Formats: sequence, C-alpha cells, structure tokens
Amino acid sequence: MTLLRMLWLALMLVGAMPAAMAGATGGKPVRVAVYRGPAACDACSAAVRRAIEEAGARYQVDYVGPGERIDISEASLARYDLYVQPGGGQDIPAAFHSLGNARVDAVRRFVARGGRYLGLCMGAYLADAGGFGLVGQELDSEVGRPGFPVKTIDDAVVAVRWAGHADRVFYQDGPYLRAESDEAGFRAIAAYENGDLAAARYAFEDGIVVLSGPHPEAEPSWFEAAGIPLEQMPRQDLFKDLLDQLAL
Repeated sequence: MTLLRMLWLALMLVGAMPAAMAGATGGKPVRVAVYRGPAACDACSAAVRRAIEEAGARYQVDYVGPGERIDISEASLARYDLYVQPGGGQDIPAAFHSLGNARVDAVRRFVARGGRYLGLCMGAYLADAGGFGLVGQELDSEVGRPGFPVKTIDDAVVAVRWAGHADRVFYQDGPYLRAESDEAGFRAIAAYENGDLAAARYAFEDGIVVLSGPHPEAEPSWFEAAGIPLEQMPRQDLFKDLLDQLAL
C-alpha cells in the first residue's frame, strides 16, 4: 500500500468517527439537569441520575441546585435539553419555598421556551398550578382516592397499566393527575387500577412536561428498605418510557 493511499484511508477513518460515535450513543447528545438540594432527597436525585445514565450514553447529566457547582438560572438552564425535579419529602410548601422565586421563574421560562421538564412524585407536585405552574391544576395525593389500595403514606408497590402493559411500580404518596384531553400535547401514559392517571404528558407553551406520581426510577435498595420483595419490581423499563415521552 502506497503512503498516499494510507494517508487517504486514515483521513476517511477520522472523518467517520463522529458518525460512528453518534451511532454508538444512540443519536445526538441530550443534556440533562437533575435538581439536587433541599427540595429533593439525596437518594432520589442520585437514583434518577443513575436511571438516566443507564438509559444510554447520549444522556449527559449534571446536578444543579443551590449548593451545586451549577445553580439554577435562565443562563445555566439554557445549556440543557431537560430539567428533572426528583422526589422528596412530605412538606411540599417547604420544598417549593426552598427553591426561591428566581429558580422557579428560571425553570418556568426554560420550559416555556421549548425545554423539557420531568417531575417525579414531589417533582410532579411542584409542577402544579401552585408551584412552577406548568400544569393548570392543583395536584392531590392518590391516597384516599376511591378504589386505590394504599391507605397510608407508607412506601408501597401499586399495580399500574403503563404504556398499555400491566406492571407494578414503587409508590410514596404520589399524586394522581387530571386528564387534559382537550389540550394539545396531552397524553396519558399510565393509570392506577382505579383508572386515575399515574403518569401523563402535558404541553406548556413551547415545552413538554412529563409527570409521574409513582417512582419508576426506584432502585432495589428502596424495595429492600421498605421490606418489599424484589420480585415486585417493575418488569419493564418504565423510566425509559418516560424519557421517550419527552421526545428528546
């Protein structure tokens, strides 16, 4: 092989590398900001980050929040495609207050301009009309709803129909979601056995909002800590389905 031909082949291989890498990672990079701070529990933020990273190498995740290297602002969120508000404790007003008006406004503007929002349990509550204002409804707990089997705030596993398939999912006093079937962009994703919505997709101005009452990102340690057999973990990758609903 001549030197000229060897150089030509080398240049061809170098030129093909970006395309090959894109194929290996499943497409263009998706930049994700996962909140970590007083409005979420540490285990919740860590679990959702791992779940996102396990969904594929194209997801590039950073923690954002008041105590992080990257705080939440319009300028910082402009670098991301998706903002994730994980689960947290029981005090929703305190969690919302801890965010502060500037961060709340930044998240709301981020979504309005075409960003994606994923809210899990507490993160779903915080998206309601009294929080980020991404959905036009106040959210209430599913506990106490007619036909719902969980009667306390204790950790549990509940049956759901998720993306057309029967499954189970970890539940920690999450909300039920009201259908907005007359709104463009609305899509039911999952329902509890009593028919109440467990997960749904909404539109907010130019952005997409996906909310989940239960925790599809829950890890085996969550089940073990709650004394729930690991056999009751979801059979499908419910969390990956939520990511797919965001059309990233």
